[in-house]
Amino acid sequence: MKKYNIFAGNFGSGKTEISVNTALFGAKKKSLEGKHFIVTAGATIEPIDPVRFISNHSSGKMGYAVAEALAARGAKVTLVSGRTSLECPQGVEKVDVLSAEQMYEACNAVFEQTDGAVMCAAVADYTPQTVADEKLKKGDGDMSIALKRTKDIAASLGEKKGSRVLVGFAMETQNERENAQSKLERKNFDFIVLNSLRTEGAGFRGDTNVVTLIDMKGAEELPLMSKRDVAERIVDKIES
Repeated sequence: MKKYNIFAGNFGSGKTEISVNTALFGAKKKSLEGKHFIVTAGATIEPIDPVRFISNHSSGKMGYAVAEALAARGAKVTLVSGRTSLECPQGVEKVDVLSAEQMYEACNAVFEQTDGAVMCAAVADYTPQTVADEKLKKGDGDMSIALKRTKDIAASLGEKKGSRVLVGFAMETQNERENAQSKLERKNFDFIVLNSLRTEGAGFRGDTNVVTLIDMKGAEELPLMSKRDVAERIVDKIES
């Protein structure tokens, strides 16, 4: 904090001295001011008919925490969000989507105007080949639904990332480190955030997480902490 002495007014034979705390005027520039990031969050929804859909258990809490942490450091943040019950963080621009296709289109529409992206959403890998116009009625026998592969959002951004920062997430239940390392390389991430459903305190819905930050140089295992604190560590690494 700096203080400046300002002499104002002339009261009698003396001057009035005022101390000014420059911190009150926001003198310090925020570390990511002028940068723009995409953050994806939440679960996508793949419709089967007007009533039913395929989705997952993601609450969006981790992605929203990352968006909030980036905005707090001065970045412009475009939050591309699947369905959640969370409020949009202050200072963040939110784009609501439902399906993996909508998320793909929203991310690719703005990526080239950004400085990077954090791919935190739980995106469906498959979607129904056809969507019924009417509710599918229950019959006497079994029913099967043909699925097709969704577009790989992270891979599409990785192909054109250039000097941008691209961060991925991996949720694994087996061969965690090997699968995350493979995903890091295949999708051209700068680093990937690995969490395991087998670790107590990690995963969907909760307010805590246990993650490992992996890049091409190695891995950093973080202890159990709040998702807000994990978000701060992720943004620290983005800055580095």
